[in-house]
Amino acid sequence: MVTRHGSFSERTSRRHSRSPQAPVTKSANWSAVWPDVKDLIRPRRAQLLLGLVLIIISRVAGLVLPASTKFLIDDVLANRRVELLAPLILAVLGATALQGITGFWLTHLLSKSAQKLIAELRCKVQAHVGRLPVVFFDTNKSGQLVSRIMNDVEGVRNLVGTGLVEFVGGLLTAVLSFVVLMGISPKLTLMALAVVSVFTLVLRYAFNTLRPIFRERGKITAEVTGRLTETLGGIRVVKGYHAEEREERVFAAGAQRILNNVMQSLTGVALLSLSATVLLGIVGALVMYMGGRQILDGTLTLGGFVTFTAFMAFLVAPVFQVVGIGTQLTEAIAGLERTREILDEAAEDADPERTATLPALTGEVRFEGVEFEYEEGKPVLRGISFEAAPGTVTALVGSSGSGKSTTIGLIAAFHKPKAGRVVVDGVDLTRVRLESYRTQIGVVLQETFLFDGTIRENVAFARPEATEAQIMEACRIARVDEFVERFPEGYETVVGERGVKLSGGQKQRVSIARAILADPRILILDEATSSLDSETEAMIQEGLAYLMRGRTTFVIAHRLSTIRRSDQILVMEGGEIVERGTHEALYALQGRYHELYTRQHGLERNLFLAPGEGDSAEEAGEKS
Repeated sequence: MVTRHGSFSERTSRRHSRSPQAPVTKSANWSAVWPDVKDLIRPRRAQLLLGLVLIIISRVAGLVLPASTKFLIDDVLANRRVELLAPLILAVLGATALQGITGFWLTHLLSKSAQKLIAELRCKVQAHVGRLPVVFFDTNKSGQLVSRIMNDVEGVRNLVGTGLVEFVGGLLTAVLSFVVLMGISPKLTLMALAVVSVFTLVLRYAFNTLRPIFRERGKITAEVTGRLTETLGGIRVVKGYHAEEREERVFAAGAQRILNNVMQSLTGVALLSLSATVLLGIVGALVMYMGGRQILDGTLTLGGFVTFTAFMAFLVAPVFQVVGIGTQLTEAIAGLERTREILDEAAEDADPERTATLPALTGEVRFEGVEFEYEEGKPVLRGISFEAAPGTVTALVGSSGSGKSTTIGLIAAFHKPKAGRVVVDGVDLTRVRLESYRTQIGVVLQETFLFDGTIRENVAFARPEATEAQIMEACRIARVDEFVERFPEGYETVVGERGVKLSGGQKQRVSIARAILADPRILILDEATSSLDSETEAMIQEGLAYLMRGRTTFVIAHRLSTIRRSDQILVMEGGEIVERGTHEALYALQGRYHELYTRQHGLERNLFLAPGEGDSAEEAGEKS
């Protein structure tokens, strides 16, 4: 695969001290999230303000019907004032129409605003995740990150959508109702308000209990989504080992965890609804008892009692709204907390030390006493020092775990050394702006990654602005054209997810064409041909030879016969360079390289040499 990124950045020194980075699970609190809520609301102030105006008009219009009841009973019916009937009916109809119109525009305005916000947040989180360091992805599954990008932001629609405004509107209605109720009967109003106040304490406790449940649901959903993504991505392995039932059990267990969490939250919401219903019953009973007494005493008219009962519903209604809307807002805050956790991760390019911009590279790379460790106290590299001159090929060999891939990762600026320096063209990589560096390097890996697009799109990924002639030339050099001609759709053939419709050799040739098109100054070949058969490898080596020409190249080689012509070979063991030199010099040394080479030589016979060139003195010695 060719790595040709725009801007990748190193995390700050403080965050680098935590190695490896733990998965994102830290907790947030209301005070930490409140600035984010304000940031979401601030650019939408005008829309929310308009929404509040609409909700005020709607709620005031909604009070016309209950308010007209008193006049209907006490004036029209009791006092036979028939001339008031028509104005009352017209007022009710006009208020109802106004309430419907404002409600429509309110939903239309805020719902669209909320969906735009969700799209913006998803793009913001995805862009930030793409700029996090490699170590972040080593400890966070891709499926979990997909879930957090797509699902965690979904609930914030209630913060700028109809949820929050409806909640505010309910509170406004309650205040207006309270004023009217105090005018009708202060004694009844204060009694009802005392009961409602007690219930608000119950609500506060309930939502503080529900919020961690919603946070846990987001975490479980991300884990289950992550495993499902892995299962579908590795479906051939699953089927190859007949593990379908095993994966079914794993997913069922995850689905059950989600179900248990949902049941737990539903129980809490149901208890809140029960409490609200009991509250309404208590308030209703008290109003009936005390109101009836006041009517008998002559201190309250029948119309006043009916109107009081209607407005009391508006006073208590926000309590029921809190149960529904409050639950949505609590879930939104929980999702926002998890989103903030991602955005709090420092991007690579956020490092203030990275100020140097590299011009066109010549390709001189130098390691100066480099030490590195992923975990504190467990060194992976120990005092590595070497120099690669521009245009030369440096091969890294050694057993698994010797530090080869870590060395390559440092060259690509995926990590920072714990001690020492990695210097490119005389500049310490820890001070370099990564965009100016990574656009000039290329990587071809053993496991080629292709996007689910066409062959042409995958080759052009390295340089989207490349001309058709440049793309075709890269494909010709990498010998992509040889197999593309067999496809009916040619270069427009869709390769499938991860290039599944192509063979290993075909995918690797597309990867090499991509690297050729990228035209990097520093090239990294990480066991680019070790998984291929000899015939396919021989075809690919031609493209690799062209790709390596004139570039500073680093090769991690599994098949040692492929690196015989390297300018220098570094033999690594235990995080140290134990031998270095050319193939001939190291073979003659009769050391570790000689041991590795002779062990493989019976299986691999000089893939770069023409027939008759293999009978050197060293081979004669081996045969004897």
